[in-house]
Amino acid sequence: MTPNTFMTHWRLESLPLVAILRGITPAHACEAAEILLSNGFHWLEVPLNSPEPYESIRLMRKAVGERGWVGAGTVLTLDQVDRVAECGGQLIISPNCDPDVIRHTEKCGLVSMPGVMTPSEAFSALAAGASALKLFPAEHVTPAVTKAFRAVVPGDVACLPVGGIQPDAAQMRAYLHAGANGFGLGGGLYQAGMTMNALRERAQAYRQAWRECAE
Repeated sequence: MTPNTFMTHWRLESLPLVAILRGITPAHACEAAEILLSNGFHWLEVPLNSPEPYESIRLMRKAVGERGWVGAGTVLTLDQVDRVAECGGQLIISPNCDPDVIRHTEKCGLVSMPGVMTPSEAFSALAAGASALKLFPAEHVTPAVTKAFRAVVPGDVACLPVGGIQPDAAQMRAYLHAGANGFGLGGGLYQAGMTMNALRERAQAYRQAWRECAE
């Protein structure tokens, strides 16, 4: 998916947040997906350092159908891209910028969202075919740094800070004013072993924070 195509989809999102479910198990994959969908989340990521991640992706993809996008995070190799594609995944999200992984992801017709922390990495990722940019870790890619990225990165490229994003409208608003297009949510949304009720409460908190900051 090209940056233009991705941004077209992304601009239609009422809740432009990626749910990062690190540690999710196949036993809870479908229930977690339904909870997130019911709270407006349409982009679901299962990091590959979770238990049986490919099975969770397969189950979630089947449950979600056309209602959202499901894929993998912490993708580091071409073989992992292939395995995600084989189980129906649509997203390839990485903590780093590996042009070979990005090119292979594009070749497979999947969404490529590599992690970048410098303009050099950002332009390397885009040259390789990245669909969007994951500004990671957001603890270092502050709103001020995000604004500097936005001064040079094309406007049709979505930039999503990931790392340390809380259900805090003020924090989100600072990034949005700097040019961010949404966020990836990790431990603030989901932690391994948490109850599904707790996930529902956190999803609702993030949805409310987004509504407040987007007003």
